[in-house]
Amino acid sequence: MRMLDLLLKKRAGGEHDLAELKFIADGAASGAIPDYQLSAWLMASFLNPLSGKETADFTRAMASTGKKLDLKGLKGGRVDKHSTGGVGDGISLALAPVAAAAGVIVPMMSGRGLGHTGGTLDKLEAVKGFKVRLSADRVYKQLKATGLSMFGPTAELAPSDKKLYALRDASCTVESLPLIVASILSKKYAEDITGLVMDVKYGSGAFLRDFKKSRELAVARIRTARLLGIRCVAVLTAMDEPLGLAVGNGIEVEQAIRILRGEKGPADFMEVLEVLSGWMIFLGAKARTPEEGMAKARAVIADGSALEKMRLLVRWQGGDARVVDEPEKFLPRAKLAVEVKAAKAGYLTGLDARTVGHASVVLGAGRARAEDSVDPGAGLQLYKKVGDRLVPGEVIARLYASDAAKLREGKKTFESALAKGPRPPKKARLIKEIIK
Repeated sequence: MRMLDLLLKKRAGGEHDLAELKFIADGAASGAIPDYQLSAWLMASFLNPLSGKETADFTRAMASTGKKLDLKGLKGGRVDKHSTGGVGDGISLALAPVAAAAGVIVPMMSGRGLGHTGGTLDKLEAVKGFKVRLSADRVYKQLKATGLSMFGPTAELAPSDKKLYALRDASCTVESLPLIVASILSKKYAEDITGLVMDVKYGSGAFLRDFKKSRELAVARIRTARLLGIRCVAVLTAMDEPLGLAVGNGIEVEQAIRILRGEKGPADFMEVLEVLSGWMIFLGAKARTPEEGMAKARAVIADGSALEKMRLLVRWQGGDARVVDEPEKFLPRAKLAVEVKAAKAGYLTGLDARTVGHASVVLGAGRARAEDSVDPGAGLQLYKKVGDRLVPGEVIARLYASDAAKLREGKKTFESALAKGPRPPKKARLIKEIIK
């Protein structure tokens, strides 16, 4: 088999079989196929998109290039969650312990933040000592003992994706839906999960701003997941303003812990948390309906078992478990702070999520480039959401940074995200559609 022949085939609009796609995936992982040929194939696949069967086969092929988890020895449904990313979207921090407390096996593979969006791994590492780089054997051992593990992708899982992901960026083929689907699901398929809940964002702070395009991505992922034998649901949620009241790393962990302790959380955050929890519990066969799953989610928070799952998670992954009892004491918070206050009476009519995300990056909570480091104590605390009444002198947000220049620039960026008016705006639904 020659890569040149496969290039010609895809350029002409032909369809690859599983063996051909495995040849490409193996060549990407091993380096046997040069980058220029892989890039040419990616462009050919961008112009002549992979079919549904090709996408599923390519997902299998990419997963086969590395070590796969074998979780079939664990009793119960094995369910993960994936989000297309957003601002203040620390849902996973509370969601995973809730689903695990309800009896679901939760192998949750997460990523790091880049650009205006945050990353679950960065947030978890705000807990002193918390380790996110786990071997496949360690993940299995932890899941068997606790039912919960939160970890990052390793070189062991779908290694071809790392090469192809970088080349997609360099070859202007990032937007290809089949390639996006294969990239995401190859790692999920390698987890040996039985169910997947997808939180697909749309709006100003989302990867795909347009609802129709986000929905198209959701449908493509569901179709492919089913071909792979994974039960799947997509929840389409708005990301026009930050989710919840915290944007950053340590600050989002604190918000999640307080929710797990039974404290009242932000209404929008709690709505998404309950819906995603309900579906995870349902797909994990621990509830007869998603609604029953939502009720169980509320119950495990109320009785403290979700908080105990969080404590187990932190202990097993090397973190300081005292953070669960005293998050305000054991989570980092940057020493410099500044408040943004309302200048006049009115209503907050807009809080652009993308701009707020950029403000968090400026403050030090995110990264502009993959190699950048993050400040776990930087970020911002919101006190007002879109639709809230403003009183002169009232605090809209408090910003944190470790550098005075970053704080000044972050404040300037954050203020540009604000829109105010004399009347409250009409608020759109947070969850627009659930695709099963």
